[in-house]
Amino acid sequence: MNDTLVDLAALLTKARQASRSLADTDRNGALRALAEQLGAEQEAILAANTEDVAAERARGSTAALLDRLSLSPARLAAMAEGVRQVAALPDPLGRVLDGKTLQNGLRVRKVTVPFGVIGMIYESRPNVTVDAATLAIKAGNAAVLRGSASALASNRALVAAMRRALAKAGLPMDAVQLIDSADRELVTELLAARGRVDLVIPRGGHALISQVVEHAKVPVIETGVGNCHVYVDAGADLAKAKAIILNAKVQRPGVCNAAETLLVHRAVAQAFLSEALAALAGHGVMLFGCPRTRAIYPAAQPATEDDWATEYLDLKLAVRVVDDLEAALEHICRYGTQHSEAIVTESLTSARRFQDEVDAAAVYVNASTRFTDGFEFGLGAEIGISTQKLHARGPMGLAELVTSKYLIEGEGQVRL
Repeated sequence: MNDTLVDLAALLTKARQASRSLADTDRNGALRALAEQLGAEQEAILAANTEDVAAERARGSTAALLDRLSLSPARLAAMAEGVRQVAALPDPLGRVLDGKTLQNGLRVRKVTVPFGVIGMIYESRPNVTVDAATLAIKAGNAAVLRGSASALASNRALVAAMRRALAKAGLPMDAVQLIDSADRELVTELLAARGRVDLVIPRGGHALISQVVEHAKVPVIETGVGNCHVYVDAGADLAKAKAIILNAKVQRPGVCNAAETLLVHRAVAQAFLSEALAALAGHGVMLFGCPRTRAIYPAAQPATEDDWATEYLDLKLAVRVVDDLEAALEHICRYGTQHSEAIVTESLTSARRFQDEVDAAAVYVNASTRFTDGFEFGLGAEIGISTQKLHARGPMGLAELVTSKYLIEGEGQVRL
């Protein structure tokens, strides 16, 4: 589709019309059909993804970006399984959050209802296309999706498959819409569509999120940048710490819950860093260290102030030796992005203080930051990880994609 053929106003009108009837449909049946359709159209979806990956490789994109962009039969199967898991979750709509009968006899209930139309703006990862649509539909919302130009062919194939599945299941296929264009003006138009879009959720790097927050005239839930830390305390089990930092950095470096900085208490730095950093380097990690780190591991590059504040999304790691837990907390407070932070320690006192004082959506004791994920938390697929504090924080599943309204029943009461 050419950019000139994208009529965003018409697209949003169709999404609004589709959203009005979704709450009363067999949404779970539609999601199961959607999961089946992803399998049935695997060949076409993977062919489209191969086209995207080849184009990005030709542009010289990083290995981390190519990993975020790439689909495989296994990843596509995992996406379909995520859809089935969402279908099996309890319905988030119609839950009574509060209820009472007033002195005048009015019966008041506060119940969960859909937002209506949710816009999703995201980068690179085509699995977000399915996650966002799945959660939106389950919560009775229409989804308007705008992925990155790098994943446009993949997103076209995925959205086409999902729309066919909805139609087969008797739901309005316009409940899933793709802004099929790389034109950034359409993003600006989407962010200004008050009254036609009820909520926009950006998911990506700092530049994307800042652009959305600065220009949006519609409500936004900010999914944050992940400058995540692992702190190895004086009371750490060093074998456990090594396994955790390797997993947090290496297992999938191009995602927001990967570790970007390793902090190590000076009391265990000598014993820990030589072996741990050699292991990280053996996995291709480029290391940037403070002077005390480089005294122990000279192969590390000198760390700059920018390194402490950078979300690499790559096989790169900043390393700092700190004097104590207090210094680690101060570093995280200064450079962290309130996403995911971890301490490795056998000290209950240190663990509790870390949990109490670190201001982040997810705070770990003796576990990898890589678990900050809706699927891992048992929420099914997620639509993003919120680092703000209003309405939603942490992995956003179904509970964060509904709002509420009051239902009041009376017998002719009038206000005096």
